[in-house]
Amino acid sequence: MEAGMTALITLTPAAQSVVKQLLATTASFPYLRIGVKGGGCSGMGYMIGFDEKAEDDQLLDVDGIPVIIKKAHSMYLAGMQVDYQQNEQGSGFVFITPQ
Repeated sequence: MEAGMTALITLTPAAQSVVKQLLATTASFPYLRIGVKGGGCSGMGYMIGFDEKAEDDQLLDVDGIPVIIKKAHSMYLAGMQVDYQQNEQGSGFVFITPQ
């Protein structure tokens, strides 16, 4: 893990629980990937999934969860918090950006 990079992204306890469960039971790849994608008119979008580590990835330890991000995405993800929410409309990961 790269020193000093553990606070780049945080996961809430709810998100940690879901990610750890998925890593242990269904994930085909050993790393949680968090990234950005071009947004066009609606702005920047965020993505989350499981993947292999690539040469241009940073490897982070986020509360014991191995997280990878593209080095070029770090400036867009700095301070990002990922939560997992459930309500009557459904459930899923939510990205909370620093203000």
